[in-house]
Amino acid sequence: MSEQISILLYIKNMLADLIYLNGIIATELMKVTENTVTIRRGEEFLEKTSCPSEHHELNRKIIEIVKKYQKKPEDVVGLETHVLKHL
Repeated sequence: MSEQISILLYIKNMLADLIYLNGIIATELMKVTENTVTIRRGEEFLEKTSCPSEHHELNRKIIEIVKKYQKKPEDVVGLETHVLKHL
């Protein structure tokens, strides 16, 4: 039974790490998209759309999901600070 618990704990920790990494990928992809639009169409175009505010809201939701599955809330502080300052 102890070995099964160890395996389950290992899988749980691995999933938490994968959720964290996917959170990084998701938030950075949105920023890459914004940067690409800015390069192609100019900042004026991006300022006229609702995308930046929508992306910010999506980033908040991603951070909440990541927080939900991390071992300790402080594990997410660096990601949260970095992602949410991009407004």
